[in-house]
Amino acid sequence: MGLRPARAPHRCALSRVWDIPVQDSTRVRDVRVAAEAACALAGLDAHATAVAALVATELATNLVKHAGGGRVLVNLAALSDTCAEDVPCVQIASLDHGPGIDNVPAAMRDGHTTVSSSLGAGLGTCRRISSEFDLHSRPGQGTVAVARVTPARAPGGPHPREVRSRTGTRAGGITTSLAHAEQSGDAFTWVRSGPRVTLMLVDGLGHGDKAADASTAAVEELRRCAELPPAEILRRLHTALRATRGAAVGVAQLDEDTEKLTFAGVGNIGARLRTDGAWQPLISHPGIVGAHFPATVPLRENTWTPDSLLVLHSDGLPSRWMPPGDPLLAAHDPAVVAAVVLRDAGSAARPLRDDASVAVLAPEPRTDPHDRTP
Repeated sequence: MGLRPARAPHRCALSRVWDIPVQDSTRVRDVRVAAEAACALAGLDAHATAVAALVATELATNLVKHAGGGRVLVNLAALSDTCAEDVPCVQIASLDHGPGIDNVPAAMRDGHTTVSSSLGAGLGTCRRISSEFDLHSRPGQGTVAVARVTPARAPGGPHPREVRSRTGTRAGGITTSLAHAEQSGDAFTWVRSGPRVTLMLVDGLGHGDKAADASTAAVEELRRCAELPPAEILRRLHTALRATRGAAVGVAQLDEDTEKLTFAGVGNIGARLRTDGAWQPLISHPGIVGAHFPATVPLRENTWTPDSLLVLHSDGLPSRWMPPGDPLLAAHDPAVVAAVVLRDAGSAARPLRDDASVAVLAPEPRTDPHDRTP
């Protein structure tokens, strides 16, 4: 009997978040258990679960031994390139403000380690066994690593990497919750409809289960109306969310044929667009989708260029967060970019004050940021 593809997690499960501070070796087991629990909820098989457990253990161990501590965020996702094709996914991200890595290409080689008592798997093995893996590090500023684990390929079917590489546009993000709660009221998703790629970020009113209900309803509805322009999508979401407490929603849609990006938002969703090296805000309109919808929804249209980068975020981030200054960051996985923004916007002295999520839209990079001669 051939392999059967795993079913994508029910989208209400996508609000589940594991946010684990890792300050000493006693928390490494907690990270591994979280990865295994996420795989069970996503319906991943035993092999994928073992991969996720190893990657999570290695990343958490690196935080203790090399970074002086940090945090690991485990999210569920349903990777897709179209409305109909979902691949269940467990995303594991480690974030730290440690010393960084001087030689990233060397650190990414299989078996590389600078500590004799290391597990020996190393970042290179994490990269090899994960479905997708990326890392960004700057000396003196810290490191962010993101791994995604998906089911094994069914005979004759596409590999999850192939599903995500059919277009020249990439999207990704990261989500966390207030005070390490199990459920986040924030959510993001992206859908392709012909030449249009639509990225949506939702912040359910308040936090906890009720907020998660609202964001889940928005994610489900977008899958049914992604062919519409952003303002019409928001109106459809308003109807779908009337039975919930409502949400703030930002919708960005890129038309790859015309190279135009259109943005519309209702509520307190932040959006910043980098084009030609300069950042500009994209303003949302006051209101609550599902409760108090504005009579008109202003649209913002911008040209999308090869160096463009779009960052959407909920109000869990401080309003005065600074966009990332590293010009090479945009070449990394969008989830890595999102994790860097999330890491740098908060700290132990300035903790995030609500559920927080960051979603990023970026062009496909021209080169692999890790394909450099050490």
